[in-house]
Amino acid sequence: MLIAIDENDERPIYMQIVYQVKEQVQSGDLKPGDTLPSVRELGESLGINLHTVHSAYKRLREQGVITLRLGQRAKIAKLRESPASCEEVEAVLGTRLKELTTEAFHLGISLDELRSLFENHLEVIQHKGV
Repeated sequence: MLIAIDENDERPIYMQIVYQVKEQVQSGDLKPGDTLPSVRELGESLGINLHTVHSAYKRLREQGVITLRLGQRAKIAKLRESPASCEEVEAVLGTRLKELTTEAFHLGISLDELRSLFENHLEVIQHKGV
């Protein structure tokens, strides 16, 4: 697992860790059952506070991406067997989608251009075999 903190990224460090772990699961670099570094190891390797790493791991556990057991290393959880319900999708993605459409508006991008950008991104992911 390779995590890199970007000091220019506006997101909090713990969210950068969350995103990068999720991205590595999506790409197949991390697979169910793979172990993650301990909170201490990751904190030391990144030069960040242990509480920051703990917050990231806690968020990943809450989202079902990892499993945490006392006295054991965090592991990548099994992938979801069935898609989320419409309500869960809306709860998780609704706010972010609204933010994206608002940002697109302020960038002068039409909804069709945003849709095209999104579709192009999905094609890139699909070609990677994800």
